Amino acid sequence: MSKAIDCAYVVDGQGPALVMVHGIGARKTGWDKVTEALKNSFTCIRYDLRGHGDSPLPTEDFGLDELVEDLEALRARLGIEQMHIIGHSLGGMIGPAYAHRYPQHVLSIGLLSTAAFRSPQDSENVRKVVRAMEEKGIGPVLDTLTQRWFTEAFCEAHPEVIEWRKQQVMATPAKVFLNVFHIYAETEMAPWLHEVRQPCLVLTGEFDGGCNPGLNQQIADALPHSELVVLADLKHAILIEASDKVVPHLKAFLTKASQ
Repeated sequence: MSKAIDCAYVVDGQGPALVMVHGIGARKTGWDKVTEALKNSFTCIRYDLRGHGDSPLPTEDFGLDELVEDLEALRARLGIEQMHIIGHSLGGMIGPAYAHRYPQHVLSIGLLSTAAFRSPQDSENVRKVVRAMEEKGIGPVLDTLTQRWFTEAFCEAHPEVIEWRKQQVMATPAKVFLNVFHIYAETEMAPWLHEVRQPCLVLTGEFDGGCNPGLNQQIADALPHSELVVLADLKHAILIEASDKVVPHLKAFLTKASQ
């Protein structure tokens, strides 16, 4: 395992520590609206994954284990004893994996728009996207991705947001983007999810193709202490498209988990 990387982070607010973990080719800024809504009750910590945003570039390929160790290094650096973790997409895999390895430091986990219990067809669909990017480059596949992430209505109403999200992806080194996409495609939490004992919020969009309600129901069923929320009419990019719908569920869950 390569050594942990000191990731760039921002801290706002007061109260119990709440660490927010973004997904593939995203940034810590994706959590800004959520932070705004929660910072009066929680110390909100957002960070850029290795190779993303302001964080250092890794020198070699990495896996989920390394991403977990980066989070542990951040916790140690900030001197936090226990924290809530919410993660989106790949971040929704890093949170539970961290809790599985370091249960003593985790109060609760939010698994937002993430996947487990994929069928062989589900897995093949994700791998196909990775293969297409490896063969054609990331740019040509970006429109396919944004169609999977955002609803059609949102794409039409907010082309500037779609462009901003595409720019984030293109500003992420291709090697890093493909590396994290591989982790997302190949991670299967099913074998160990039932061992994660903390309270968990499992939340996804009704029309999220890769992280659909069916898979999320299985995730919720596997976790001993979980609640499932499916947001109507949304796809994958719930934090950007509909943070106003995500926040009330997060707030209620985190408040309960902090008592």
